[in-house]
Amino acid sequence: MGHQLLPVSLPLLNHPSSKWYHRETVALHLFLATYNPGKVAEYLSLLGTLPLDLVTPSQVGITTAPEETGATFEENALLKAKYYLERSGLLTLADDSGLEVDALNGGPGVHSARYGGPGISDSDRVRKLMKALEGVPWERRTARFHCVVALAWPDAAWETFHGTREGYIALEPKGANGFGYDPVFFLPELGMTMAELPPEVKNRLSHRAEAARKAMLRLQKETAVTQLVGNRSPKTSFRG
Repeated sequence: MGHQLLPVSLPLLNHPSSKWYHRETVALHLFLATYNPGKVAEYLSLLGTLPLDLVTPSQVGITTAPEETGATFEENALLKAKYYLERSGLLTLADDSGLEVDALNGGPGVHSARYGGPGISDSDRVRKLMKALEGVPWERRTARFHCVVALAWPDAAWETFHGTREGYIALEPKGANGFGYDPVFFLPELGMTMAELPPEVKNRLSHRAEAARKAMLRLQKETAVTQLVGNRSPKTSFRG
């Protein structure tokens, strides 16, 4: 069974200099650095076996977000993880992900969430993508989802974990599950789009699932409280 989000009081937002700071308290909570309800639902399922209480920005009154200025998914994931670590004092998990379409020279890439400009809907972005690929034959519609999960610890250590999923951009959207570009991301081995998959299947196969599993394995190795806060390589990247 996956995690449920539990009420969290502001004293848990602590830095080592705070009178509220307790290594044991910080180590038992994992801050999910996202406002996206779709991502929150996925992580609640993906990280359900961890002995950690999951915390989101809305639970603790954090309403701001960093400007995503990185040139890569890894840079943006780390930028977000460090930003929310600074504001929460908690072990923080952030991700950055996007769609890389070969016929668009890897675009929209790191701009996937902002493709077409700010304030437009997922369906508007999908329409823009389909417009950009008009006339592109099936064999040239290859694409991949790429996700980087970053973990940032209160002692300034950080690690990153990569996951990818290969596929094609469909000729038309199909499916009502998922979010973002899922309705047009076709998985040839399954004969359906990502949005047609039941959530439990997507959570086994997606780019985010792959990266999250690697992060979860890293956290599972650190079950002792003192290990969870310290005793790790300060900067690491894992690719899959």
